[in-house]
Amino acid sequence: MINKFRAFTVSVLSLTILFQGLPAAVAAKDAEDNQTNPGGRWMKGEYHAHTTQSDDAEGSQSLESLLNNAFDKYGMDWMGISDHLRMSSRDDEGNLIPGGPIPLSQGISQYQAPKIKQLQKEGKFKNKVIFSGFEWDMPTYEHVGIGILGDQPGSPKSLKAANQFEYLFTNQDEKMFDPKDVAIWKSQDQRANKTSEDARTALAWLEENYKNTSYAILNHPSRKRVYSISDFRDFNNIAPDVMFGFEGMPGNQLEPDRGGLNLTTPENRTYGGSDYMLAKVGGAWDALLGEGRKFWNFSNSDSHFEISENRLYSSGYWPGEYSKNYTWVNGSSIKSVLDGMRSGKSFSVFGDLIDALEFQAKNGNNTVDMGGDLKVKEGQMVKITVRFKSPQKNNNGDPVKVDHVDLISGEVTGKAEPGTPAYNKATNDTTKVVKRFTSKDWKTDRDGFHAITYKVKANKDQYFRLRGTNLGENVSGETMDGEPLIDKKTEIEDNETRFSEINKRNYKDLWFYSNPIFVSVEDK
Repeated sequence: MINKFRAFTVSVLSLTILFQGLPAAVAAKDAEDNQTNPGGRWMKGEYHAHTTQSDDAEGSQSLESLLNNAFDKYGMDWMGISDHLRMSSRDDEGNLIPGGPIPLSQGISQYQAPKIKQLQKEGKFKNKVIFSGFEWDMPTYEHVGIGILGDQPGSPKSLKAANQFEYLFTNQDEKMFDPKDVAIWKSQDQRANKTSEDARTALAWLEENYKNTSYAILNHPSRKRVYSISDFRDFNNIAPDVMFGFEGMPGNQLEPDRGGLNLTTPENRTYGGSDYMLAKVGGAWDALLGEGRKFWNFSNSDSHFEISENRLYSSGYWPGEYSKNYTWVNGSSIKSVLDGMRSGKSFSVFGDLIDALEFQAKNGNNTVDMGGDLKVKEGQMVKITVRFKSPQKNNNGDPVKVDHVDLISGEVTGKAEPGTPAYNKATNDTTKVVKRFTSKDWKTDRDGFHAITYKVKANKDQYFRLRGTNLGENVSGETMDGEPLIDKKTEIEDNETRFSEINKRNYKDLWFYSNPIFVSVEDK
C-alpha cells in the first residue's frame, strides 16, 4: 500500500495539466482568446461518459476509444469523463491494476490525467477540451455528476481535492488513502457518507471550497424514485453555484427501457426519451423555474458500451452520436466551459434534430439569451426571436426535419419557503404552451435557418423556454396533442433484432429543449 501512496504523490507533483485537454500554452492564453473572440462560440459536449476505470463499462471502452469516438467520429468539442467514484480495478486501457483495486481519484491521477496529457502531446484531440469529473453515489439518493476543476486548470490542488472528496463523502476504507493526507483532512472535516444530511454536507463543502470551480449535476433523477422536489430545492439552496442543473435528457438510450428508467409509475419513466421532470409541461422543472431558480437541463450519453461484447445487452450510444449539449463558451479553457454550463446559455438535442439555435428576448435596446433575465416595465412589449437550423442528415443517416416548436411559459412567483406546502409542490400550474409554431410560422433563409418572431406584453414575472420535435401533434404511440407519450419498453427476444428496433425507436422520436429566458417586470 505504501508504494501506491508513493505513486499517487509523485503523479500529483509531476502533473502540469489536470482535467485539461488543451496544451498549457493554450490554457494560459485564455484571456487573450476572450479578447480576440469576445462573442464566444457554440461548443458541443457532455459531462457524463464512462471508461474502463468504471468496473461496469465494457473492456473495450478505453479512454482513448471514448475520446476517438466523441471527437473524431461524432464531432464533440469538449468532454467530461465521469467514472464511478468507487474502487476501480482497471486502468484507462482496461488492464487490471497491479495489487488490486484503488480509489478512483487515485486512478485518475495515475492513469487518466497523464494519458490525456500524453495523447495531446502526441498531437491528438487538438483544440479539444477534456476534463475528468466523476459520478458520485450520493448517500441515500442517486448518482451525481461532479467535477472539481480547481482555481487553475492543471494545478495538483484539483487532484488532491478529488481525493479528499472521495475520502470524506464515500465509504472507502480509510487505509486506501495517504495517512498524511488523512491526518490533515480529519483536522478539517468529519467523514459524511451515510445519511441524507451527509449528502447535503457534501454539497455545502463544494460550495464553500470550490464555489466557482466545481459542479454537481443530478444524473437520471427519476430512475430510482428517491428524490422529492424539496430535495432539489434543498440542494440548490445549499449550493446554488454548484448544484445548478439536472440530466433531464438521460443517456443509456439503447436500453430496452429507454434511458434505463424502468419503474412502473408514470413519473419514473421517459417521455420522448426525456425524464418526466423535464418532459411534463408544468412539472418539476417548471416548478423550479417558477421560483426563478437558475437550474438548467442537460443531456448526456452515460456511455458504458453500445452492445455488450457477448451480444446479449445494449446500453448507450457513444458521446455525440445521439445526444449533444450545445454550450456557449467564451474562451478555450475548462473553466470557460464550466462558466458556459453555469450560464444557462445552452440547449440539448437528440438525434441531431437541430444543430443551431438562437433564442432571445428583447425590449428596446436590451436583449438577453437563454439563462438571462430581461428587465422591463409593466405593459411593455417583449419581442421573442427564435432561429434554428437542422443538418441534412443525422448520425443514423436519416433526413432531419422539425415538425413544430413549442414556446412554453410559466409565471415566476419567487422562492418557496422551507416548511411550507409550496416547498413540497412539484408542479407549476401556470405553465402552458403559449404558442406552437410550424413551418407556416417561420421564414427560412438561404443558409437554412428558420426564423420565428413572437410578441408578448409584459404584465407579470415569467419565463419562456422552447421544445421542438420531428413528430406531429398526434402520432400513435408517440404524441397526443403535441405532448410526448410514455416510452414503451422494446421487448423482442432475438437480441440482434431487439438492438435494431431500439435504434429505430430512438431515431423516429427526436426532441430538443432549450434553457429558459426570464422576464422580470418592474413598476412603471
